[in-house]
Amino acid sequence: MARTKIDYGIDLGTTNSAISRIENGEATIKKTDTLKDTMPSSVFINKKQAIQVGDSAYNALKRDKLSAMKNWDDSDSNSYIEFKRTIGTDKKYSSSNLGKELTSEELSAEVIKTLKSFIKDENVNAVVITVPAAFGNNQKEATREAAKLAGFNNVELLQEPVAAAMAYGLENKKKDGFWLVFDFGGGTFDAAILKVEDGIMNVIDTEGDNYLGGKNLDLAIVDEIILPYIKENYEITSILADDNKKQILRDAMKFYAEETKIKLSFNDTHNILSDLGDIPGEDDNGEEFELDITVTQSDMERALGPIFQKAIDICKKLLERKNLKGSSLDSLILVGGPTFSPVARKMLDQQICQPDTSVDPMTVVSKGAALYASTVEISEQIKEQTRDKSKIQIEIGHESSTVELEEFVTLKILADKTEGEIPDKVLAEITRSDKAWSSGKVEINGIGEVIETQLLEGKTNSFEITLFDDKGNILESEPKEFNVIQGSKIGSATLAYNFGIEIKKRDTGKIVFETLKGLEKNTSIPATGTRNGLKTQKQIRPGMESDFIKIPIFEGEHEAEGTRAIYNNHVTDIVISGAELPALLPENSDVDLTVNLDKSEQITVTAYFPYLDFSYEATVERTISSVDSNWLSNEIRKAKGSIKELKDEGIYEDKVQNAETEITELERKFENNRNDVDSKQEVLTNLRKTLKTIDELSETTEWPKLEEELKEEFYRLEKANKDLGNERSTQVVNQLRNQLEEVLKTQDIKLGKALAEEIHSVFFQMTLVYQLINFIRQHNQNFGSYHWKDSNRARQLLNDGLQQIGENPTTEDLHPIVIDLINLLPDTEKPSGDDTVLVG
Repeated sequence: MARTKIDYGIDLGTTNSAISRIENGEATIKKTDTLKDTMPSSVFINKKQAIQVGDSAYNALKRDKLSAMKNWDDSDSNSYIEFKRTIGTDKKYSSSNLGKELTSEELSAEVIKTLKSFIKDENVNAVVITVPAAFGNNQKEATREAAKLAGFNNVELLQEPVAAAMAYGLENKKKDGFWLVFDFGGGTFDAAILKVEDGIMNVIDTEGDNYLGGKNLDLAIVDEIILPYIKENYEITSILADDNKKQILRDAMKFYAEETKIKLSFNDTHNILSDLGDIPGEDDNGEEFELDITVTQSDMERALGPIFQKAIDICKKLLERKNLKGSSLDSLILVGGPTFSPVARKMLDQQICQPDTSVDPMTVVSKGAALYASTVEISEQIKEQTRDKSKIQIEIGHESSTVELEEFVTLKILADKTEGEIPDKVLAEITRSDKAWSSGKVEINGIGEVIETQLLEGKTNSFEITLFDDKGNILESEPKEFNVIQGSKIGSATLAYNFGIEIKKRDTGKIVFETLKGLEKNTSIPATGTRNGLKTQKQIRPGMESDFIKIPIFEGEHEAEGTRAIYNNHVTDIVISGAELPALLPENSDVDLTVNLDKSEQITVTAYFPYLDFSYEATVERTISSVDSNWLSNEIRKAKGSIKELKDEGIYEDKVQNAETEITELERKFENNRNDVDSKQEVLTNLRKTLKTIDELSETTEWPKLEEELKEEFYRLEKANKDLGNERSTQVVNQLRNQLEEVLKTQDIKLGKALAEEIHSVFFQMTLVYQLINFIRQHNQNFGSYHWKDSNRARQLLNDGLQQIGENPTTEDLHPIVIDLINLLPDTEKPSGDDTVLVG
């Protein structure tokens, strides 16, 4: 039978995945080849280059990680897991057996292909795949790419907490109130608040952490329970001193930690036991490792408590944002294997409310995805590919889910899609699957006939359609079935982030994030955002690719407004050069921006230039996220400098101390995993949050700093004028002195910043030749610390500059050399100041 709805749902998890489909109106888990509900999201490539996925791959992974301890070398591994945490990034996984590198999308595609292979009775080419609520646009697009690599032509994405709520809502009798979904997966954490009225569910807010999950719990057990035992019983000083060996040891012990976590979800104690030879590594004294550790629930509270507390704190923050308390909740829904933990359930009960344990945390997302899939039409392209035109084709129109007990269904004959004979008179009968209700025979045609169906309360209702001719003979037709979910209805999907752009503020000159009106967090999609009245900073000459406007697009979390744009998730840059413009665009020209997000969150950007009466439109393509280690190290260094300044000022000591502790911990994590993409992404995510706090604290001291800066800048200008000035420059300096006295009286920050810029500009022009000399000497002295695009060309320019300095340095000779040198630097190392972004 050709399906009209997608009907298939996949929970693509960090550590475990599952597939479900609608069968007789019910969301049914399709068992794996080992007859389990879920399978490990693990991939192994053997020496014959055959790809294994699931339990066999996970067992191979365990062998690989333990074998690596033998020679303390993990470079020959061909087993992979947790690649969901790096999807959408530039992370590559090396396979010695394949002789090439694999992306996270390619590995994810292998998992999806294997899930699809569990369906034996039909070809599947349309699916709903769940993603964390906290996934950004790049990660979502990468997930779609993985599905396409797995052979799916029709892919819809659904937030994991929403899928869980949909499955819970159908089975639960509570049809009103506030629900909190606590989704603690293998590698990510999501919290979502839903408001439910008469069974209609609407997501009102979400919060999450893409780098908080079961992986963190496993490593906490390793660090807090297993490694202390090994340290006490073996000599491992040199192993712990070597970052690579330490990581190999932790990776190997992680399997014992995971087993412990699972066992203690259902038992009071667990013994971690290994026989001699199970662990091939030796300590510093050549002694083989053996484990014999008794772990109790109190040990687990000590190890796992801080990790679960991070998730609970996210929930508390979310509830506070919506003026809710734990007592305000009607349901707290648990999702993900780690929520079986008594530690998590006890902490949630004590700090929020008693969790509802009526659904299976391991399968609720997959089932919810299938339920949602039963409401989504298959694409017309796939319908055409699967249509049996020898049968009478009919179109069924109805709501896929409803809170009413009746549903109007439209039946219509599609003569243009049917190649077989259609009688002059066709009768249709709709029968509910329990045979307790039937519509009776109703004549239908090519215009459409409306039939009222009766629904059973609180479940998925399945109906069968039978066509007859006027003599009572059954006519072959398709589709023959449809489903209506009664008692539960999900609202529109919503934006997980504020969608906005990077602009330079007119009043402060700061480069900040600004949300586009209409694309605020939690807005239903599809949606459109606008920002009018933006200004260009320079003229754009037609036909000149070197002249361009850059519109950086970002996703910002709650309270992102006005923060530095780089502290948010970068989606892409829309670049409009002179080559795209029909005529000269003068400096300070207006730009009106419109950004459209369709149902699948595909982004279209339109920039309208009133001066030219011209619109430029671009569709955003998927970009690959990358974190440069040198840039990240530099950002951490700058953060430490900002903290030192705040400490020297002696204000907000507790908050500053907390920020310093966070930065120290992030620096340690970064240095221990400098080349690991997953760790760098995690460090960057948490660094952004801490940097926002530092900025907020710094702003409270803005005037004192500005006052000091103004005085120092003016003193420097006076001294330069005394040494280099003339009668005209002295007049300018005197005018600036009068303005400075007025600003110091009023303490006007906006005017103060403008005056500081003016003072600096005058000083710069007065001393430009010396500035150029200093630039050349500094970059010559530190030549090796810069990442030149062309080091030979840079070396030649510096030599030319040094020669000019040694002979007769002039602004006219040195300025072109400095400009060329700046163009050879990467963006992260160029002097600050970007005149390509728009002013707002």
